[in-house]
Amino acid sequence: MTHPTTTGQRVHPAAKMYAEEYKAGQLSRREFLVRSTALGMSAAAAYALIGVKPAMAQRATPPEGGRLRIQMEVRALKDPRSYDWSQMANVTRGFLEYLVEYNADGSFSGVLLDSWEANDDATQYTLRLRPGVTWNNGDAFTAADVAANFEGWCEGDVEGNSMAARMGSLVDPDTNRAVEGGIVVVDDLTVQINYPTPDITLIPGIADYPSAIQHRDLIGSNPQDHGVGTGAYRIASYEVGVQATLERNPDHTYWGDAYLDQIDFIDLGQDPAAWLAGAEAGEFDMTYETVGEFVDLFTAIGWTESEVTTAATVVIRPNQNNAPYDDVRVRRAVAMAVDPQVCLDLGINGQGILAENHHVCPIHPEYAELPPITVDKDAAFAMLEEAGQADHEFEIVSIDDDYRRNTTDAVAAQLRDAGFNVTRTVIPGSTFWNDWTSYPFSSTNWNHRELGVQILNLAYRSGVAWNESGFANEEFDTLLDQANGIQDADARREVMTRLQTIMQEEGVTLQPYWRSLYRHYTPNVINADMHPKFEINVHYLGVEA
Repeated sequence: MTHPTTTGQRVHPAAKMYAEEYKAGQLSRREFLVRSTALGMSAAAAYALIGVKPAMAQRATPPEGGRLRIQMEVRALKDPRSYDWSQMANVTRGFLEYLVEYNADGSFSGVLLDSWEANDDATQYTLRLRPGVTWNNGDAFTAADVAANFEGWCEGDVEGNSMAARMGSLVDPDTNRAVEGGIVVVDDLTVQINYPTPDITLIPGIADYPSAIQHRDLIGSNPQDHGVGTGAYRIASYEVGVQATLERNPDHTYWGDAYLDQIDFIDLGQDPAAWLAGAEAGEFDMTYETVGEFVDLFTAIGWTESEVTTAATVVIRPNQNNAPYDDVRVRRAVAMAVDPQVCLDLGINGQGILAENHHVCPIHPEYAELPPITVDKDAAFAMLEEAGQADHEFEIVSIDDDYRRNTTDAVAAQLRDAGFNVTRTVIPGSTFWNDWTSYPFSSTNWNHRELGVQILNLAYRSGVAWNESGFANEEFDTLLDQANGIQDADARREVMTRLQTIMQEEGVTLQPYWRSLYRHYTPNVINADMHPKFEINVHYLGVEA
């Protein structure tokens, strides 16, 4: 599938500034691409602005036809706005497409959007749709569809709708609906988004997996129930926990390119040993993800290894709506007792870098370097005693898998070493996924996001759907609003310094490391490299005979 670049486009003033910062060595290439393409530059134009040839390899053109089998959990589908696992979107991406996509080099490119641009202060975005796209029910894809999706994303009172957090000030806090005049249909192929205050996160937000575009009459529905989309495929079968099959839709003329006739997503459970056994038995051709010691084992059997550096991570967080985690002394004691290096080594076999318990990554443009965190087990237990919780039984819950279970085990062991009374509870995914935001003390994986403010908006703003820590802090929310509107990352970093510090001071979460992600596939699979956000777009994949 190819996306044409925009020629003769306006160069946003901020993009010019970013280019100068890149040339001066103040920005990495990834940071430059994230910032400039989010404001509307095509990747090709952004590369040209800094005089560099595109770093991302062009996708190969696979032969037509064939079947591909992918090892991946098959989870129950629901309203895409409430998708909370990438695996859901990887199946429906075969027919439910996105306005934009995030690429491995850090750039954004259009899918159902042909182009977009932001005004100088990022309060207004003009979105131009790709012409000639149709839904598989025969309807034309128009600006009315895009506007309806934005309206749905802004419905802040819909349970589980994490898109409302991504919409920022476009959501009226008094009505939990889009602000008046915020979403304007200019013509059949143009939508204008008008923010009350500057916001740099729009494009990254609508590139995330819960932002799949539904037909204007089907907002809020489960796509498995209707199958309406713009993509080349349709669901042939779907059995949760077993297998999902996509097949090319013979009744739909797709606007782009697609190669495979059939894609099977095969659920082999949480144990990587079962994945390796399945690979050796020839049961599938590509992993969703390869973890820990199994990275080397898959490579050893002759499969192709793909690695990408990301801001993906694991958090082991107390929920502040549950005692004793409503006491900051308890939360700080937990953080002080745990060495992130031990979690990195034992949790993911050292395949990543250390983090600092504030969920903002060094690869995020606005990351602020803080003093090293303190690990002191004696001081941690003394603080626990001060809080009157020395005898409390700390139950820590995790899913029964590899790296999340191992990381949580490492946390539990260190707390025990510090004198804490700890119980570990390991439960199957089918149970864990239903309640992941509500456990008093548990671990969860988080995907890469392009900007630090995205993560903080999604996970730590008061009351948002994915706020699993129960953290609510007025100063934090106010500063986050301010940071969302600052285009210059250096200026945003000044605010981020305080935001990251608040996270540490309040003991919001244990967030010990940033993960390198791995995927393996057989040598005949084409365009299957690991994506920083676990995305699998089946339209790009192919197999050689």
